[in-house]
Amino acid sequence: MSDTDESLPVEQLDAEILLRRVADVVGNAKPIPLSTTVRLENKDEVLELLDEAVKRLPEELKRARWLLKEREEFLAKTQREADDLLNDARARAERMVQRTEIVREAERAAQRAVEEADDEARRLRHEAEDYCDQKLAGFEIVLERITKTVQAGREKLSVTPLPSVLDDDMGAVEAGEHDPFFDQDQA
Repeated sequence: MSDTDESLPVEQLDAEILLRRVADVVGNAKPIPLSTTVRLENKDEVLELLDEAVKRLPEELKRARWLLKEREEFLAKTQREADDLLNDARARAERMVQRTEIVREAERAAQRAVEEADDEARRLRHEAEDYCDQKLAGFEIVLERITKTVQAGREKLSVTPLPSVLDDDMGAVEAGEHDPFFDQDQA
């Protein structure tokens, strides 16, 4: 994560950056001494970042929808322009019937305009789809990382204590007596 991401207020960050911060906080959590369990000292910060990321996802999806709507409007405008060009070409052709070459050229120009509009519309559609796919892929990666981190944390929490230690010099320590591990459920 760059220094600029760290210096921006939470309101200006997108959901992906917020989720990456959560992953960093969880990933950098320090282990409890003599244990594999980690202690999350800034739980409130993690919860705040997750809440903010959840709020941002709909906003980013709304922006993607806006891009798709803008693309559709552009396609409609281009289609109208192409239709106008075709109508103009037809009107000209009717006025200049005796000049067939001019009529043919107008039809070719209109056809080129339609083809260019179709090509541009296709390009814009692909760009919008690629943008949405990239954003969704980024969200998927971040969510998978968080899921793996959460699963690893849960697995660490579910580790059972080791069995009692036998001391050869002092004799066998009976189960439950002088257990070197603290079990909070038995306390």
